Amino acid sequence: MSRVLSLDTERLLLRRWRTGDLEPFAALNADPDVMGHFSSVITAQETGLMVARIEPTFEEHGFGLFAVELKSTNTFIGFCGLSVPYIDAPFMPAVEVGWRLGKEHWGNGYATEAARAAMNDGFGTAGLDEVVSFAIPANQRSLRVMERLGMTHDVGDDFDHPRFLDDERLRRHVLYRMTAKRWASLNSD
Repeated sequence: MSRVLSLDTERLLLRRWRTGDLEPFAALNADPDVMGHFSSVITAQETGLMVARIEPTFEEHGFGLFAVELKSTNTFIGFCGLSVPYIDAPFMPAVEVGWRLGKEHWGNGYATEAARAAMNDGFGTAGLDEVVSFAIPANQRSLRVMERLGMTHDVGDDFDHPRFLDDERLRRHVLYRMTAKRWASLNSD
């Protein structure tokens, strides 16, 4: 089912993973600021396993989490794309748009730009009916990206993440949604 090798935006290239991405991705995942809204930083070994799990999703689903490269410098800056979360939650089954960028690249609109490209592909080529995104309420940067994408939030959709039921800081998650119909109306010429 593999079909998409890369997505282009004005400033970014969303592409399949390369061996050279592992070192900068491991550094990004080891940064406590980047991982501040997660349970812990991720080791280099865990990063390698994560990338090994990402690549087959392109074959399985026809979409996945892309490595994100800044075109002006050909620099790896993080990841963005679509994935299927494997959690027991009321909104499942679902496809999630997600991103993680190095902190030196925050505040430039890259997450929104990359997520918009991934959602365009998801609603267009992949033919998805809905895409969700979720984060803890304290992750205001990600919530603002969801809002800039035009995603909608209903407090009734918020949920306790099953992986963090014993962690009060990470338990509650805010869910945002985007339907294909709404996406088309927001992005029509």
